[in-house]
Amino acid sequence: MAATQPSQQLSFSTIAIASVSVIASAGLAYAVYFDYRRRNDVDFRKQLKKQHKKVSKIEEIEAKSAERGQKEKIRRAVDEANEEGFPKDPEETEGYFMQEVARGEGMCTDGSDPVDAALCFYKALKVYPQPRELISIYDKTVPKPILDILAEMIAVDPSISVSGAGSGASSDAGHATVE
Repeated sequence: MAATQPSQQLSFSTIAIASVSVIASAGLAYAVYFDYRRRNDVDFRKQLKKQHKKVSKIEEIEAKSAERGQKEKIRRAVDEANEEGFPKDPEETEGYFMQEVARGEGMCTDGSDPVDAALCFYKALKVYPQPRELISIYDKTVPKPILDILAEMIAVDPSISVSGAGSGASSDAGHATVE
């Protein structure tokens, strides 16, 4: 009985090696065949170009759709935040500001949704007495993707007073829409 067991293992490993060899050979043969057709068959090249254009067009449409979806999500988030309102009492405002900045920083580090993180910074900006000053701080401390979303939020909400920062906020908002 012991003599038959090694031969069974040998045959299993031989079959496994043979199977892997056949699959690898088939893959290599297909790659050589594909390359030959790509180089020598004009119709095949045209078909590949058409497929490439089709895939590129689909990817472009999906990217534009995702961008529109994100812009709509940003608009809804800003509208919801404005509907909720913001504290008016100076003591409450200070606590609210600190809470939102801390939440935003936490979301930046833990990989949360960038729109939610930007919304926290937006809410803090809404209650800060000098938005221009805070925007320059954000510019140095907040990661660029979140800063771009925040710029779009500022562009959506004309009630944020960035007096003296008209060109700074506008250029940020314009930059965010370009990318």
